[in-house]
Amino acid sequence: MEKIPKAVFTKEFKEEVVKMVMEEGLSIGEVGRRLSIPKSTLDYWVKKAREGKLLDNSYKKHKPVTPEEMELARLRRENAELKLEREILKKAYGYLYKGSRLRSMPL
Repeated sequence: MEKIPKAVFTKEFKEEVVKMVMEEGLSIGEVGRRLSIPKSTLDYWVKKAREGKLLDNSYKKHKPVTPEEMELARLRRENAELKLEREILKKAYGYLYKGSRLRSMPL
């Protein structure tokens, strides 16, 4: 099963969402429903905005991905796809083989 990528929001978007909650008086739940954003994410953004740290991304430390890591990830994804295809073919062969034996039997 493939992992769903994490959503990335721009600082402008976060500012607008926090403005909707803090200045326009909309509830966090309402804003979350309108924009399809989890309530916990909005709670976190509003909390950080009240602390004045909404756009402080210093806590995120992204290390650069090496070419070897990229190749390893590609090979793992390809391996998973091939295993899935093999399982599908095994099941299809089983259904076809089972069906051919039943048809060849005399009534």
